[in-house]
Amino acid sequence: MRFYGREEELRALDDIRKTSESSSRFTVILGRRRIGKTALALKSVEGNPFVYLFVTRVNEPVLCHNMQNTLRESGIDTVGEISRFRDIFKVIMIYSKDHPITMIIDEFQDITYVNPSIYSDIQEIWDLYKDTSRLNLIVSGSVHTMMTRLFEDEKQPLFNRPTSKISLQPLPIRLMKQILKDHNPDYKNKDLLTLYMLTGGTPLYIEVLMDGGAVDSDSMIDKVASPDSIFLRDGRDMLVAEFGKDYRTYFSILQLISSGKERRSEIEDVLRMETGPYLDRLKKEYRFVDTVAPIFSDPGTKNTRWRITEMYLRFYFRMILPLSDYLESGRYDLLRRSLLKAIPDYEGKVLEEYFTRRIREEDTYTRIGGFWNRKGDIEIDIVVVDDIERTARIIEVKRNPDKLDECVLRMKAESLKGCLNGYQVIYQGLSVNDM
Repeated sequence: MRFYGREEELRALDDIRKTSESSSRFTVILGRRRIGKTALALKSVEGNPFVYLFVTRVNEPVLCHNMQNTLRESGIDTVGEISRFRDIFKVIMIYSKDHPITMIIDEFQDITYVNPSIYSDIQEIWDLYKDTSRLNLIVSGSVHTMMTRLFEDEKQPLFNRPTSKISLQPLPIRLMKQILKDHNPDYKNKDLLTLYMLTGGTPLYIEVLMDGGAVDSDSMIDKVASPDSIFLRDGRDMLVAEFGKDYRTYFSILQLISSGKERRSEIEDVLRMETGPYLDRLKKEYRFVDTVAPIFSDPGTKNTRWRITEMYLRFYFRMILPLSDYLESGRYDLLRRSLLKAIPDYEGKVLEEYFTRRIREEDTYTRIGGFWNRKGDIEIDIVVVDDIERTARIIEVKRNPDKLDECVLRMKAESLKGCLNGYQVIYQGLSVNDM
């Protein structure tokens, strides 16, 4: 699959590269695993001198031996056998004085497993040579929490050293549509819904589907349920890398949230344990979950719900993890049949999320959110408010357009009457047909 989007990020990286021709620049590319950090970094240096170094979890002399070979292949001479990363880094910094160059270090957080003191070495050499050298240093890594901690924790040696940070988000819906159209000009809305459900705009997941010929809904599900599927195991691999040995409790919490246990009390009723510290870390440190409150809520309201922030992880915990027995026993036929049976019920929430995100990306508004009362007997899918123009849209989302009922929606909206006095209110039903 060809490279799509990221125009703003590419412009920023190009400006940084040009500035580095006068004095060194240090850029950190942050973002979740599979979000396209490496692809962006490599795209940004096309046609310009660069060296790409990949950090593997080996001892420091072996890592340096591998990197020294890469430097030689790139035309950068080194003297003797280098066994310390600080010497590799120093060679590059000195070389860049006369030869402006970009150095990309991938899986940067894995230096922790090689030799944590390397971060202090990088700090020392960077501070010593950055004003006289012309290095465009770009680092990225797949373990988001470790990368964030390395550069945002004031106790870390590299705190405040980067001159730029770029945080990558999933591709917008307009690009997802374009990619699907390029690979399937006659795609149906159902195909787009499945693509959004499985990937949420994460580039690598989209690439796996498109390059594998899975360009319609049925073939996408076939791809998911195949023995070599990245979708069956990536959720576990990603989170074990983030959580380490404590992953089981986090997994249980995420599975409960994905199944509809969205209040802390509901989660604790099932687990029979205090979950506050775990939820707090999931939100603030790992950023896998967030809390949402009804629109028009007062700050600090306790009428909140937990939600998983990424579409693929929602799918993994809702659909894949409960079917682990089929996966472990190799019964991919049963796995596929179970998915096909369960997905229609799940698609309603996916569609609601799709329209909410599309409105966020494409429409003009001042506030957007869902609404529910404390009892939980009144719920409105999406409310879009423009406080400047004094307009509001109250939206119901149904997978099946025949189930949309404006009269019911208007009755529910009576709960918002006091918040929308003087507003022009439009009632709207959205379904798969409106994607």
